[in-house]
Amino acid sequence: QQHPQQSPEQRRAADIIRLLTLYRPLLDAFVIDFFTEGLWAQLPLAWQPALASATPMQLAGLLGGRGGPGAAWPLSLLAFAAAARALAFPRGCPGGSPRPPCQSSRLHPLLRRHVKPKKQHEIQRLGKVGAPPNALRPPSAPRPPNSAPSPQLLQRLSQATGCERVVDIGAGQGHLSRLLAFGLGLSVTAVESDGRLVGLAERFDQELLRELGRTRALRHKRPPPRPLALRAPQHVAGRLDPAAPWGEFLLPPDPPGPGPAAQNPLGGPGGSEDGGRVLVTGLHACGDLSPALLCHFARSPAVAAVALVGCCYMKLSTAPQPPGCPPGYPLSASVAALPGHQLSYRAREAACHALEEYEGRLRGGGPQLRAHCYRAVLESLIRSAEPGKRHLGLQPGRKAHALSFPQYAQLGLPLAGLDPAGVPLDSGAVGAMLEQQHKVVAFCTLGQLLAPAVETLILLDRLLYLREQGFHCALVPLFNPRFSPRNLVLVAARTPLATVLAGLDKHSEDGGSSEDEDPGEAESPSEGQS
Repeated sequence: QQHPQQSPEQRRAADIIRLLTLYRPLLDAFVIDFFTEGLWAQLPLAWQPALASATPMQLAGLLGGRGGPGAAWPLSLLAFAAAARALAFPRGCPGGSPRPPCQSSRLHPLLRRHVKPKKQHEIQRLGKVGAPPNALRPPSAPRPPNSAPSPQLLQRLSQATGCERVVDIGAGQGHLSRLLAFGLGLSVTAVESDGRLVGLAERFDQELLRELGRTRALRHKRPPPRPLALRAPQHVAGRLDPAAPWGEFLLPPDPPGPGPAAQNPLGGPGGSEDGGRVLVTGLHACGDLSPALLCHFARSPAVAAVALVGCCYMKLSTAPQPPGCPPGYPLSASVAALPGHQLSYRAREAACHALEEYEGRLRGGGPQLRAHCYRAVLESLIRSAEPGKRHLGLQPGRKAHALSFPQYAQLGLPLAGLDPAGVPLDSGAVGAMLEQQHKVVAFCTLGQLLAPAVETLILLDRLLYLREQGFHCALVPLFNPRFSPRNLVLVAARTPLATVLAGLDKHSEDGGSSEDEDPGEAESPSEGQS
């Protein structure tokens, strides 16, 4: 029963938990246990005939909510799918190419070096995009060369808060930090726990500085691209301590480096080391790093705003935790008070799945759909030979789906410590399991339907935690979900966000081309939306 004083976000979180409670066995099931645990028989009886006869194209229609040729689904299954889609946060329209372009035309050529296409798309959407709107230029016309960039999320936050200092947590090789420093001229401190990545990021910075020097020397010979600032980020090797006061939040890197202890980029009481406030960002901050970052934002008067993209939800710590160590989930009092809010490791792992990618795989058909069935059959063979061996992390090969099952098993069984010669690979039982591939695919599709709702619950928990601390916050589908599945950005600030968020959901100014295409006409990311 809903309380009339609940916010829309609280009501959505409660509704998601009710849905997940109804389908907890489906949510917590590992597909590799399909045969060993008899997972098909655990589905509602009314669903089984329709799912068993469904084609991959019909399953894709069920997953995407766009129907399918000749599909006749039970009403209870349609209601389940509709509820899962309605409760999940809108992810934007996955238009354009299923893959990002090889090189993003919106990034300066020097900022594209060493950066994979997916990461190029993410950092340009988080940092800045191309030319501002021009009423005199048709949407399909190319941008004028050297045109000024229009502000994007972090640049908007910088302008709205008056902050020119950014702390990039979990900076990795420093790709986002370089865009913010060289591309936007911001003062950037990049914090990374892996000292090896810190060294690599510093080497890339020096390469870029040397190339900038050569480019400036040749400027009189050819028109320069959009100029970059001669302002490299400062790299710090350190880890966040979620239990420490905000003024002492850095721990030594792991493994410890030879250099001196890192200085806290947030400085001492009242602000950063120079007295100013900072923006904090984390692009795909893994596991407990995301909640630790949010806890420090909530405690630190030095942080004016935060923009966070999480990932690896299965690595989140859950209650109970030792005294003084808050769990990574749930963070908010609102979600923690809801009966049934607990999420298993399997449920949190499912939240990391790429729904759009699996839908595309269903629509394409082909041998890639064999992978889950192969692994489930292999699990059955391993458990039959040695019952104590369960859920082993086997990787028989990236192209395993292109093999016959005997070839696949010949690679996988030795990884489990078993001799393939002692396992019957051509038995009738193995053949009977392989003939149920269509059922395994259907079962996976149902799990994929719930995955976005689980991710939404985790992100709503973080939003509600910040709301409970009195902050303005919103979730924004910023990246194209077809090639950046973790595309929801949690934005929070101490001041209203309406100006910052206005227009972030609109199509790109490049006329909707596949190159760096925006996620499309998603719901407007108004403040507090979820």
